[in-house]
Amino acid sequence: MAKRNIRVYPDATLRKVCRPVKDITANVVTLIDDMAETMYAANGVGLAAPQVGVLKRIVVIDVGEGPVELINPVFIEKNGSQIGDEGCLSLPGESALVDRPSYAKVKALNKKGEEIIVEGNDLMARALCHEIDHLDGVLYIDKALPQPEAEPEKEEGKEA
Repeated sequence: MAKRNIRVYPDATLRKVCRPVKDITANVVTLIDDMAETMYAANGVGLAAPQVGVLKRIVVIDVGEGPVELINPVFIEKNGSQIGDEGCLSLPGESALVDRPSYAKVKALNKKGEEIIVEGNDLMARALCHEIDHLDGVLYIDKALPQPEAEPEKEEGKEA
């Protein structure tokens, strides 16, 4: 396993649509293992292949319940709504409020080539949506809610 470099916005790779994985080769398994190591080293909860410069439909997620590895993930169901602060390893130091489903269900392959179903509420649903968006070149900033404008600070002793 090896830690890979995370691409940082505005790197063009982050805006490309990824290709489905046709065969789960030793290289794909190595990529998944490297992605997990990279995610943990960066203290992230998810990482998508384009974030390490690979245009394949692969994501890894760990919201504290152990790693979930998804190849060619497809949403089966999404419902509910949750508004929360969201960040991204490819936009370090940034965050914004994003409205995401509060429940998501995804079908994918694991690295053994077995079909799996992953369901998640709250943080897991957010992570699934965020990481799968990456596979289509979509970043959370594209879905960020408008931020209220901060009121200008009044100088002491002066009226506005």
